[in-house]
Amino acid sequence: LQGPKFRVAELEGEPVQLNNGDVLEFGICKDDNDNIRPGRITMKPTIEQKALVRACQAGTTLLIEDGIMEVKVIEKCSDTELKVEVVRGGKLKARKGVNVPDVEIDCAALTAKDIEDAEYLLQLDPPCEYICVSFAQKGQDLQELIDIMDRLEIPVEKRPKICPKIEKPQALTNIDGIIEKSQALMVARGDLGVELGVY
Repeated sequence: LQGPKFRVAELEGEPVQLNNGDVLEFGICKDDNDNIRPGRITMKPTIEQKALVRACQAGTTLLIEDGIMEVKVIEKCSDTELKVEVVRGGKLKARKGVNVPDVEIDCAALTAKDIEDAEYLLQLDPPCEYICVSFAQKGQDLQELIDIMDRLEIPVEKRPKICPKIEKPQALTNIDGIIEKSQALMVARGDLGVELGVY
């Protein structure tokens, strides 16, 4: 199950050069025409992306395009708008990934599409052996899948094993609760590496 995705929006024109020290607006698209342009970075208004921006505070680091670019929040203007300073610049293109290492994002690990996909997978005969869950930050994220199995009355012997994908530092902090509800673990070295950095 793919879990929530965090990406910048579309470009208004050409890729935007971010220079170290620049101060920019970073926010949720106000409408379909609120695209990335010089001085403004936007994200589409999904439930998950609104939760990401809402969770940011002054001092929060946002990594863009696998950490190639980095901005730091200098002011939280509202739950949907931030002012950020470019720490490590680059050329910003459309739909590049956004990572927020310091923040536990308050959104469900399973999106509406994930729930639909899980319901489909759980009704396969013969049953699948494993269901992997992206973006697990805590044990409760896996409980969502267990609750779907309960609701569909899947017998214990036919339940797939749960394999969370460990890709956020918060998952490491909450690893005991995650292990309690899973039968295997998958480590997303790339995503986890981007968020943890090198020690």
